[in-house]
Amino acid sequence: MILEPLENADRYSRLHPAFAAAFEFLRRSDLAQMSPGRCELDGARRYVLIEKKPGRGRADSRLESHRRYIDIQYTIAGHEVIGHRLTRTCGSVVEPYNPERDIEFFGDAPETWVALPPGRFVILYPDDAHAPLAGEGEIHKAVVKIAIEA
Repeated sequence: MILEPLENADRYSRLHPAFAAAFEFLRRSDLAQMSPGRCELDGARRYVLIEKKPGRGRADSRLESHRRYIDIQYTIAGHEVIGHRLTRTCGSVVEPYNPERDIEFFGDAPETWVALPPGRFVILYPDDAHAPLAGEGEIHKAVVKIAIEA
């Protein structure tokens, strides 16, 4: 897991061939005006989910992980909090891996909670089980999904 302000994003562009384009998208001046939904960037290899959802709070946020995609989650507005635990330490599978949705859910509790205020991003790899939307109030965010294999 990597947590940084967007102004530091260029430090991580070399970690994956699609990261530079993902960060460029997050710097768009009209990002906050985009409608919720899926925005195609490069077909199934890279796309963005724009979300405006109420926070669930820590008690109602479940750990999830992905196998085929890396998440770059960026808070546009609101008070996002994300729980984290290494996927390999999760022992309680609540919903088995669904390859069509690239997601599985765990019953384990996060080991760490991180605040993700507006203007910050977090990079979550398959090793990072995460519980998103654990903040309070409406959370407006962009989730860039990047295929592991570019």
